[in-house]
Amino acid sequence: MKFLLYICFMMPLCFFKNMFWLVQMMLFIFMFLFMIVSMNLMNFCNLSYMFGCDMISFGLILLSIWICSLMIMASENLFKTKYYLNLFLMNILFLLIMLYLTFSSMNILMFYLFFEGSLIPTLILILGWGYQPERIQAGGDIAFYTLFVSLPLLMGLFFIFNEINRMIMYMYKFYESNSLILYLSMLLAFLVKMPMYFVHLWLPSAHVEAPISGSMILAGIMLKLGGYGLLRILIIFQKITMSLGITWITISLLGGFYISLKCFCQVDMKSMIAYSSVAHMGLVISGIMTMNYWGFLGSYLLMIGHGLCSSGMFCLSNMNYERLFSRSLFLNKGLMNFIPTMSFWWFLFMISNMAAPPSMNFFGELMLINSLVSWSWLTMMMLMLISFFSAGYSLYLYSYSQHGEYNLSLYSFLYGEFLREYFINYFLHLISFKYLILLIKILI
Repeated sequence: MKFLLYICFMMPLCFFKNMFWLVQMMLFIFMFLFMIVSMNLMNFCNLSYMFGCDMISFGLILLSIWICSLMIMASENLFKTKYYLNLFLMNILFLLIMLYLTFSSMNILMFYLFFEGSLIPTLILILGWGYQPERIQAGGDIAFYTLFVSLPLLMGLFFIFNEINRMIMYMYKFYESNSLILYLSMLLAFLVKMPMYFVHLWLPSAHVEAPISGSMILAGIMLKLGGYGLLRILIIFQKITMSLGITWITISLLGGFYISLKCFCQVDMKSMIAYSSVAHMGLVISGIMTMNYWGFLGSYLLMIGHGLCSSGMFCLSNMNYERLFSRSLFLNKGLMNFIPTMSFWWFLFMISNMAAPPSMNFFGELMLINSLVSWSWLTMMMLMLISFFSAGYSLYLYSYSQHGEYNLSLYSFLYGEFLREYFINYFLHLISFKYLILLIKILI
């Protein structure tokens, strides 16, 4: 509750002049305070009313605060143009409140309310600060996909409450259900949010139309809401998942392979990074559906690792966009000649995206491969293809944008390098990405 009040009391700051960087610094302080206080994570701690924090919540809340503070830093263009700056800061703080309450709710109905409530500030970000007029269509897609499957989830929660007369997540381990309708109604909302292949079409359009802050929060946090929901809910459906898990694993692995191929067809940098997120989330869904410890742990690590890596790649593509006013791979060529240091950041994030050591994605994918191969050796073929093509499209994006013959019109653009960009990429995305590997020792 004290952390919630901290964010609430920050909101009036948004309406004072020249408070842009102060809000960001207070979010950094908030993150370190939360990290220090929440050290005892063997069980639920920081209990207050219907809220608490355990190991699963801890990592995702930290990620939420971190990404929200980086969103403010990456949106310096809004600060320069003063484009509804106060509302932008207010919106980010409101989104952070929703995410914090979602991940720390122990009551399943409260979790549902905040899970759906986090959609509103994200929609406002896309509709208010997006680039093209098509952002209205993209916002409509998000709302339609999410709200279409949220009503069955609500009905399922009421049904379970009617059965066992309690809504605390911790108590669900004493309840087992074999109802197929209940299983589908509860799971589909989270699978759409991930998103699973077949229900992923809202994601690329949302990323392409969203501003940099919208892309960072979508890739960094919003996709992780679905994984968090699955980790919490599947304890009720252990037996039925053991028999039906093969369906979700097959769809996710085949979809991940197909999406990896589709990445090679993209000419928009943002679109390619968005499609790669779908492929990674396919692995996360597969790991969770194996219903073993390595699968759960690998999925959790890959979610956190992907949140930082994908957010960093969107930042890099935005830096190119701020200079060239285009994200097209046909124009963004030969950039190594102009910004060699930026090329180094691209390389580091690309090898993290393809899950090379010592990135967090590597440990996550290693555990997921272990989990899936122990579940069935037949998954080896799809895992090999997904890993190979993941490296393929990462190198394709890197080599196509950094090498090659550059466009002579690039000389007419500002191609300086800013300290803010070094700071946001090197220290805040990359160093946190590498040093969060220390979490693995605690988890194992």
